[in-house]
Formats: sequence, C-alpha cells, structure tokens
Amino acid sequence: MESRPEPHYPSGMQPFLLSVVLLSGAAFIHTRSAVPEMRPANATADRVWKLLGRAAFLAWLGMLVWGVVHLGILPTLVALLASLAVNALIAQRGPRPAWPGLSMFFAVTGLGLAAATVLGRI
Repeated sequence: MESRPEPHYPSGMQPFLLSVVLLSGAAFIHTRSAVPEMRPANATADRVWKLLGRAAFLAWLGMLVWGVVHLGILPTLVALLASLAVNALIAQRGPRPAWPGLSMFFAVTGLGLAAATVLGRI
C-alpha cells in the first residue's frame, strides 16, 4: 500500500497560526465584554486588560501582514479563517465570568508567540 507523503508546511506556520488565533480570540473577548459585570473589578487589572486587548488586536493585524509577506497568501488566509472560526465559537458560547482572565492569557501567550515567530526564535 502506498503511503501518502507528509504535508509540508512553510517554516513557522504552526506558531504563526497559533499566535494569530490566540491574538484574535483575546481581542474579540475584550471587545465583547463591554458590560461592567464582565470586566475585572480591580481598576489596574481593567487597564492592563484594555492595553492587552488593544495590543492583541494590533499584533493580530501585524501578524496577518507579516504572514502575507513571509509565508504567502494561503497560510495567512488559513490563519485568518481559523481566527474567525474561533471568534464565532466564542460568540456562540456567550459571556462567561472567566473571559477576562482567559483573554489576558490568550493575549500574553499570543504576543509571545508572535514575537518569537517574527524574530525567528521558533
């Protein structure tokens, strides 16, 4: 029986894809949690979350541009569609009390992966 060849992904595709999905999820959760009950009670934590949400959105846009330049259109399109699918899944689940913490975790992890991807560390 013939074995199928392993698919070959461009170098850096997996961390790129994961960073785009995490950054998109972080920014989306932040924008969907405008109600005061869904925000952190601590004012400092709320400000940090706001900054992380904005940074995640800007980094998401930057990673899409970086992906087009360095990986090509197809991997970037896959990452864009995956991030939109994750956002749809989050929207379908509705607001959750753990969203602020999850959003901050997604943002920090996504920003770290994005930086490592862009700098060629992964």
